[in-house]
Amino acid sequence: MKIFLVGGALRDRLLGRPVSDHDWLVVGATPEEMVARGYLPVGRDFPVFLHPETREEYALARTERKSAPGYRGFTVHAAPDVTLEQDLARRDLTVNAIALPAELVSADGRFDPAPETLADPFHGQRDLRDKVLRHVTDAFREDPVRILRVARFAARFDDFDVAPETMALMRGMVAAGEVDALVAERVWQELSRGLMETRPSRMFDVLRECGALAVLLPEIDENDPLPMQVVDTAARLKASLAVRFACLTGGFGSGKGSVASLQALCERWRVPVEIRELAEMVAREHSHIDESGALDAAGLVRLLERCDAFRKPARFAEALLACECAARSRPSTGIEADAPWPQRRRLLSVLATASAVATDVVARAAQQSGATGPKIGEAIHRARVEAVASSLGQA
Repeated sequence: MKIFLVGGALRDRLLGRPVSDHDWLVVGATPEEMVARGYLPVGRDFPVFLHPETREEYALARTERKSAPGYRGFTVHAAPDVTLEQDLARRDLTVNAIALPAELVSADGRFDPAPETLADPFHGQRDLRDKVLRHVTDAFREDPVRILRVARFAARFDDFDVAPETMALMRGMVAAGEVDALVAERVWQELSRGLMETRPSRMFDVLRECGALAVLLPEIDENDPLPMQVVDTAARLKASLAVRFACLTGGFGSGKGSVASLQALCERWRVPVEIRELAEMVAREHSHIDESGALDAAGLVRLLERCDAFRKPARFAEALLACECAARSRPSTGIEADAPWPQRRRLLSVLATASAVATDVVARAAQQSGATGPKIGEAIHRARVEAVASSLGQA
């Protein structure tokens, strides 16, 4: 039984990046031996165990063989006779197929990945130096999720290029219909992670180049650069996933998508409700938010009501951030990098003023005068409009 540190921890340390977690590979052991040593079995599709003290994951060395179409169409073989190199050969990219003996890792997780201590049969260190994302073997073609992973890594390591032979392999997979077999949960998982990377537009550039974008996200205009600029602006501003998704799908740019097409996209990939709702609001209201400087008090309050800003002010603030990202991505707006976006300041001020109205007092007064149902809501609306008009100096 021999244990190795593998995958992202080594890759990131070799790149001088922070190491967030450790992946461990066990060669020459059986599940029974792992349990006897106190490890807790947790793997559903292949043998994975939690360390009895650190709770980190330890996976038995395995090989995989394609046995059916799609993401889950694999037969897994995990046994003591599976070698380290055989396990590394099933991995997606050479930069992720490097291993370090566990005895060279200290108890607190520190390690020095000196070249002579690493098992690197597929030259991952060379590709790290050359800044190349390259598949390990042709077995790459057996798992369509790897197309999404390569695209996501391109967004994270935005100065890396996809090797020409890997791009050719990905194009062949798309042409063979492998992408059509992807399950919604994995697509959204990879897309959402890619959106949170340093330069999300690179993920979509790679998907476009291999042909997968037209299959997975036909609602996105491949010829319009503005949504890509907007989502990268959102990344620079450290925006949340919900804001970044709204920036991607909010209808910014020349080929403005409809709310209906956005809803279809969200349904297809099972986008979480809170993320979907923000994107739909931005797609529906962004032009009104952009032009809110010309609205009077009544128009401003109606905009806030349509955005449900009184009940969900935090979500409204996120909608404003998405619209601000779009404004800062358009040269025509002329916003200086360190200058505030005027629409945000004005709308948040208006929201604060309208929210300060004592709606319970207004409602009681309306009820005492005989108003019921919608009439009470109209009275609250008028009170908010009057408060905003007064603050803006409007008659």
